[in-house]
Amino acid sequence: MRPDDANIAGNVHGGTILKMIEEAGAIISTRHCNSQAGEHCVAALARVERTDFLSPMCIGEVAHVCAEITYTSKRSVEVQVNVLSENILTGAKRVTNRATLWYVPLSLKNVDKVLEVPPIQYASKELEEEGKKRYDEQKLERLVTKERNGDIIFPVINPEPYTVGYSQSSLIHLVGPSDCTLHGFVHGGVTMKLMDEVAGIVAARHCKTNIVTASVDAINFHEKIKKGCVITISGRMTFTSNKSMEIEVFVDADPFVDEPKERYRAVSAFFTYVSLSKEGKPLPVPQLLVETEDEKRRFEDGKGRYLQTKAKRQVQMQPLTQQ
Repeated sequence: MRPDDANIAGNVHGGTILKMIEEAGAIISTRHCNSQAGEHCVAALARVERTDFLSPMCIGEVAHVCAEITYTSKRSVEVQVNVLSENILTGAKRVTNRATLWYVPLSLKNVDKVLEVPPIQYASKELEEEGKKRYDEQKLERLVTKERNGDIIFPVINPEPYTVGYSQSSLIHLVGPSDCTLHGFVHGGVTMKLMDEVAGIVAARHCKTNIVTASVDAINFHEKIKKGCVITISGRMTFTSNKSMEIEVFVDADPFVDEPKERYRAVSAFFTYVSLSKEGKPLPVPQLLVETEDEKRRFEDGKGRYLQTKAKRQVQMQPLTQQ
């Protein structure tokens, strides 16, 4: 990890790590989908499940990214990725990230054609059933997310500090060839890196301290983004607890090349950030001031996600405390 991968405090950007995770997932799933004779394809990212940033990665450390296919449906692949950070001076390693991603194989001849996925062999029937359950859950969640994707973030004139309008931010990016896959569509990792950048600006504006990505709550890729599009990445704060902030991020695409098309919502996600002192210790987060009924509703929805995640973490910790 080099200085241009990190923030001013030396912590590697969450978006940089997300981009590495997506690249590893794309390689293993594309390799698997082309493992049998037939039409060649490339795996496209469809969804990233909740991703936790367990420990910050720092400048000078080496990142080890390990990917494994854990489930296949007829037309999708589930990939689990672990990221380890290595101190090359001491040899010490620690897990920094765990993520689950879903890919679909797109034909190299026809980008709108989704090919069938070669099945994998499971170590047990239970593992296959658990994978099927995860597949059904993410499919339902994608439908629910798409239904609430009509929101638009508007600029606010002279907003008060700690309000939603005060910290909301946008970034405009022209999609070039270096951003794209063999098909001429944006890499999922490129999109996630830009989303994390905008979410980080929102968090920093709200806290005015060093901030780091704590988790990402399911990134859904609704539609492909083509080379030549202008994309607008917009972020706004939706919820604050005592020590964390939830930020909603949208990616809207404006196609200008080849075929005129109306702006559309391409990607959506929720990012969670924490505020840190110069010594890397967690700091209290200023309370978000909600003003409108929509902001109050989004705050309560965010609180629900926060409490649900907290409850799941406590359940996962119980077996460890009982050992």
